[in-house]
Amino acid sequence: QDHLVETGGGSVQPGGSLKLSCTTSEAMYRDSCIAWFRQRPGKEREGIASIYTSDSATWYGDSMKDRFLISQLYFKNTAYLQLNSLKSEDTAMYYCGRRPGYCVAPFSANSYDSWGQGTQVTVSS
Repeated sequence: QDHLVETGGGSVQPGGSLKLSCTTSEAMYRDSCIAWFRQRPGKEREGIASIYTSDSATWYGDSMKDRFLISQLYFKNTAYLQLNSLKSEDTAMYYCGRRPGYCVAPFSANSYDSWGQGTQVTVSS
C-alpha cells in the first residue's frame, strides 16, 4: 500500500465529534511526517496538524489546537485526527499527507509528496 487512506468522515450536527484515520504501509509510515489538511469549498488546502511518527512530536496550525487533536498508533501505521465541538465552518474535505523524515515549517501542503483521496466531513443541523 504505497498510498494513504483516510476514513472516518461523515455528517454530524454542530457540537459533535468525529475521529478520522489515516493509514498506509509500514514503509511509508515509519520515520515520516503525517499531516492533516482540509479544503473547504473555494478555499486553499489548510494545514491542521502534523505528527512525526518516530517520536510523536506534534505541530498544529493556527487556532487548530483548541478543538482538534492529532495522535497515532505507530504499530498500526495509522495517524488519527480527533475533531471536537464541530462547527458548520469545519465542513470540508479532510486529507492526510505524508513526507519522509521530520515535519517542517512552514506548515504547507507543498511539503508533502503523498496524499490520500480525502474523507468528507459535513457539519449541519
